[in-house]
Amino acid sequence: MDRAELVELLSPEGLRLLDGLPAWDSKADIVKTVAGLRREGHPSGLVATVLSQSKLRAKARAKFGEFASRMLFTEAGLEQATRLRVAALHAGRFSRAGITHVADLGCGIGGDALAMAAIDLEVTAAEADEVTAAIAAYNLTPFSRVQVLHARAEDVPLGGIGGAWLDPARRTTTGGTTRRISDAADYSPSLDFAFGLAERMPVGVKLGPGTDRDVIPAESEAQWVSLDGDVVELGVWLGQLARPGIRRAALVIRGDAAHELTAAADSEDAPTGPIGDYLYEPDGSVIRARLIGDLARANGAWMASAGIAYLTADTPFESPFAQGFRVLERLPADERQLRQALQARRVGTLEIKKRGTDVDPAALRTRLKLRGDESATIVLTRELGRHVALLVERL
Repeated sequence: MDRAELVELLSPEGLRLLDGLPAWDSKADIVKTVAGLRREGHPSGLVATVLSQSKLRAKARAKFGEFASRMLFTEAGLEQATRLRVAALHAGRFSRAGITHVADLGCGIGGDALAMAAIDLEVTAAEADEVTAAIAAYNLTPFSRVQVLHARAEDVPLGGIGGAWLDPARRTTTGGTTRRISDAADYSPSLDFAFGLAERMPVGVKLGPGTDRDVIPAESEAQWVSLDGDVVELGVWLGQLARPGIRRAALVIRGDAAHELTAAADSEDAPTGPIGDYLYEPDGSVIRARLIGDLARANGAWMASAGIAYLTADTPFESPFAQGFRVLERLPADERQLRQALQARRVGTLEIKKRGTDVDPAALRTRLKLRGDESATIVLTRELGRHVALLVERL
């Protein structure tokens, strides 16, 4: 969306048209919808813009719930926006640290600022892109203690502000196509600027969960966050926003429950041993935080093979930090023999999980020529370095 399209969208006619549209339905006849709106006299450019916004609002419900129906978005802004539940955790950390005025530098469409304002923090939000800044200002209009600036993060005056939150731009849009920036050195603002602010004030920085760990400052708390099974971010906290004695954390959120595994450093891997009666797959946040060893020791488990993120045990345990499987049977690791074994068991629907083996599950599933009315789950991995295939069931 360019500046002219945004101005048209923000007009009384544009907002009335957008808010009056029915909920987005991907199966609806879009050509018919466009034709109907054009017959009503709406300009073609405005029709295209409001339909794009309607589609983005529907997509945004996964992150913003009911708030999405009254917000505006850009494609890149929505992709990078923090899920509202996670944004509330960010806001809560600033509040608990006694910080009442936060600079949200690189605020995007305003998701984190919204969560901060909702708990009555004062927010100075800044966004370098003019269109995105205007959208943030629209989304944050209900909150009187929020100021939105069209400015680079580096140019925002920080006098009187107690702490800073940064979500550096990790995507760029060219020719209508949004792509992820792979090199952290190209983020905007730069990580040098973001982490350098910690010399002046407490700072929190949101990064992608796969960010190279070498860029994480040694004195910071690094918290990987998993939401309903997906690792959604790495939060790096400095100054009084970092909790004493914690340098690594895995936060697992499922539904209304949240659980956290913390440590002063990466944990040492657990010993390896033969696969027992139970196999466990640690949550992605635990793997990213390198706390697999601590999880194993806390539950009497060990690693199936060095460097592979599967734990195993002879007795079952329940943990919010791992998905458990009962090992039913060992199957042949050889593909031809595996196919014969699955056919003998009349397996027609197969879930394939794998670690430590170079297998494309989709391609393998095709080659196995599955037939039958039974469902099964197999795990392809290594046991003390050797390839194994396990028939398992979820606990």
